[in-house]
Amino acid sequence: ASGLLPINTLFCLLFKVSGCGIPNYRPNTGRVVNGEEARPYSWPWQVSLESFFPTCGGTLIAPNWVLTAAHCITFHTYRVVLAEHDMNKEEGPEQFIMVEKIIIHPKWNDNCVSCGNDIALLKLEKNAIINDKVQPACLPQDGATLAHKQPCYVTGWGRLYSGGPRATTLQQALLPAVDHSTCSQSDWWGSSAKTTMVCAGGESKSACHGDSGGPLNCQGRDGKYVQGVTSFVDGRGCNTPQKPSLHPCGLFHPLDQ
Repeated sequence: ASGLLPINTLFCLLFKVSGCGIPNYRPNTGRVVNGEEARPYSWPWQVSLESFFPTCGGTLIAPNWVLTAAHCITFHTYRVVLAEHDMNKEEGPEQFIMVEKIIIHPKWNDNCVSCGNDIALLKLEKNAIINDKVQPACLPQDGATLAHKQPCYVTGWGRLYSGGPRATTLQQALLPAVDHSTCSQSDWWGSSAKTTMVCAGGESKSACHGDSGGPLNCQGRDGKYVQGVTSFVDGRGCNTPQKPSLHPCGLFHPLDQ
């Protein structure tokens, strides 16, 4: 497609966006078991992806690009909502933007989520207005890894617990990173844990269904970095011991803006 560099290369990389990753509203970074309501607008890159109803989360990575999970894409027409907090009411700062183009990872296989490559990029019809409540996230440098138990936060409007109702206000949960050598053990995820994925959680907290496509937020030295996209959790439930949620960190080659 015109305006794109080759997209057949995948890796975690730095998407250089000026002023990314620093929220104006500081998140509450507590250690609440099973998560808590997020402070409004403290994750200003968080996106709600909607078709006829909210379907998934996403991450604003540039004024006109959103990162989400490929398995979220099941319709042809989408819009994103930015500066969303309470889904039951319009609070004023929301921005509603239609998606112009959907680019799904060329190696994505919807019959094999655990095979990886669960990534999609959404080009927006127009640029988001960057302000104190809407800002792009930073992405990590190529080859960057997370230390075992490094604190990260998953955010979204997913189910509050396995089989429970969806949250109406944006939720956050602390999910410490799990290193690959641990996550790939046979009694954890085994071979389903790819080196292109980040494992996080696996104790009393996890990313529940409906958080799919949203960001895994990890603190960098100079800001918040989105280290992965929420892909899947264990089928037995959202908070299964030794089954952390998996977040692919591969990304298409940088896009022309």
